[in-house]
Amino acid sequence: MVCDDNSRLLHGYLDGELDLVRSLEIEEHIKTCPDCAQQLWSQQTLRKAFRSSNLYERAPSSLAIRIRANLSQEVEREADASSQPKPISILTPRGKVWNWLAVAATILLAALLTWRAFPLVERRGTSDLVAQELVASHIRSLQPGHLFDVQSTDQHTVKPWFNGKLDFSPPVRDLTEEGFPLIGGRLDYIDHQPVAALVYQRRQHLINVFIWPADKRSASNLHSESSQGYNMVIGEHDGMYLCAVSDLSPGELQHFAQLIEK
Repeated sequence: MVCDDNSRLLHGYLDGELDLVRSLEIEEHIKTCPDCAQQLWSQQTLRKAFRSSNLYERAPSSLAIRIRANLSQEVEREADASSQPKPISILTPRGKVWNWLAVAATILLAALLTWRAFPLVERRGTSDLVAQELVASHIRSLQPGHLFDVQSTDQHTVKPWFNGKLDFSPPVRDLTEEGFPLIGGRLDYIDHQPVAALVYQRRQHLINVFIWPADKRSASNLHSESSQGYNMVIGEHDGMYLCAVSDLSPGELQHFAQLIEK
């Protein structure tokens, strides 16, 4: 199957709309295509973010009181009107006018509350998605053949390798004497932008350090956390985000992050 065709079918696969044969073909394709696997992961995490986000905001109790009072008054007026002879009129009855006004007011209120809540949900959703992208990229790097684009313990070999591949120069340090030897690097893609990924080792544990320029848009969104059994420590140094991801203990990973930010 052509990769473009698979990409168009990912939404149907995610929603369970494909037949068994096509679903199996998609699953086999994802095992060998990192781009489609990443696209499927992004769609899954986006759906999870929206499902876990609270988009509902309760209306103030005073609004319900006012609506009930207005409805009671309207019911009384209609009852009085029904006891009197009804003149022939081509105008819309007042009760129907009130119903339309109530519907319009409800729609307007819902739109206003959603407009106020959406930026907060969007920022929280962005934070969760970036964190999940970092962990997903770390897990993907552990698969055979995905860890390095350049394999070297020499920082003077790894750092020049990024020249011309990124629009920034990532800081590269060799921490062998501190017990965290550099073993290579690669290009990766996080938060809709290319990033540098440096690979370090601590005994049998691998550490991915993702580096990209800091910006105000995501400054308040990124934070250290744990996900799927992996720990993540995020810091900022010389205008760069340095995000370390590993299965090391939080204490050791924090110590490593402090070393690499010096």
